[in-house]
Amino acid sequence: MSGLNDLLHAIDTAAQTGEETILTTVVKVEGSAYRRPGARMLIPLHGRTVGTVSGGCLEQDLAKKAWWLTDSGEPVVRRYSTGATEDEDDEQSALTFGLGCNGTVFVLLERLRAKTPSPAIDLLRRVRDHQQPAAMATVIATSRNASARVGDRWLSNSEHALRNPQLNNAIGHDLYKTLLQKKSSIRLYTDARGEIEVFFEYIAPPPRLVIFGAGHDAQPLVRMAKLLNWHVTVIDSRSHFARPERFPQADAVIFANLDNPFDLHPLIDGAAVAVMTHSYRQDRHWLAQAQQAAPAYLGQLGPKERTERLLTDIGRSPSALHYPMGLDLGGDAPESVALAILAEMTAVLNQRQGGMLRHRVKPIHQADLVVSENLDVATMI
Repeated sequence: MSGLNDLLHAIDTAAQTGEETILTTVVKVEGSAYRRPGARMLIPLHGRTVGTVSGGCLEQDLAKKAWWLTDSGEPVVRRYSTGATEDEDDEQSALTFGLGCNGTVFVLLERLRAKTPSPAIDLLRRVRDHQQPAAMATVIATSRNASARVGDRWLSNSEHALRNPQLNNAIGHDLYKTLLQKKSSIRLYTDARGEIEVFFEYIAPPPRLVIFGAGHDAQPLVRMAKLLNWHVTVIDSRSHFARPERFPQADAVIFANLDNPFDLHPLIDGAAVAVMTHSYRQDRHWLAQAQQAAPAYLGQLGPKERTERLLTDIGRSPSALHYPMGLDLGGDAPESVALAILAEMTAVLNQRQGGMLRHRVKPIHQADLVVSENLDVATMI
């Protein structure tokens, strides 16, 4: 979801001027690739592209060819290979870049018309605005006579009717599983008419970061988190620190008097939380409150001995508390501390250890899950 705000802003701006745009989405990856399925880039008729679908090797070709590739108005899937060689030479083979990355990337291109509603864009907007996850199924390949077309979509909490009720039911069931498992996948359905390949995308809302403490070292942490498109809230009980002008990029800056407590659960449940006020009284208050909630990450800034004294004072165990907060990157500047904190948060949210990639035995990215399903041809329409 990185860059979602910029993408949606660019789409809205184009719609206001009545201009068409082309949305490109990575829908499938085989082997190694810089971006994973769900990465998006917008190609306007005029001006620069917004977002990325690779490390910079595919964007120029897409921007150059997207308009004539979608000249019919129908969505199309473009296949790119970043392998050193490509043996196939027919029209279905991948456009080869010879970068040696040994990956194949499938990109869906679709036109967005200014006055035509786009359920997919509306869904992305709802995920951003309501901070609730969603799932979307997109047809990315079909047999010639299949009962669906490339670009057909099913959205969570919506209906979609095809002539094939079995396919509708199967996709609706798998959309629910995608939401439940919080994982994207590729599914291949086979019926009497052939095969239909569908990309099931789990769309998570931007990660939320809550910072207790509006000191100088919180400022670079806010800026770095916003670069990653995180939703950031800053809270402090000192009115001269908790000022929006000190954190212009933050989504919310809250002055909270310690003597007037409020329910923090909706704010910090599922969020990454950093306690870094540099005030012992404030840290003790916010740490006690945060440990009664369910944050996805909870970290305390400061020496280990100080944090252990805080825990003793509030009568809580250090379970699930990261202290001293941050990865061991070295450096003592506020920006270095912010980088270490955000790096550890990212690792925890992604269920990683935060070590050096050269020591990682497993692949950097998990392989896309591909599931084949045979539909009941006896009840086909």
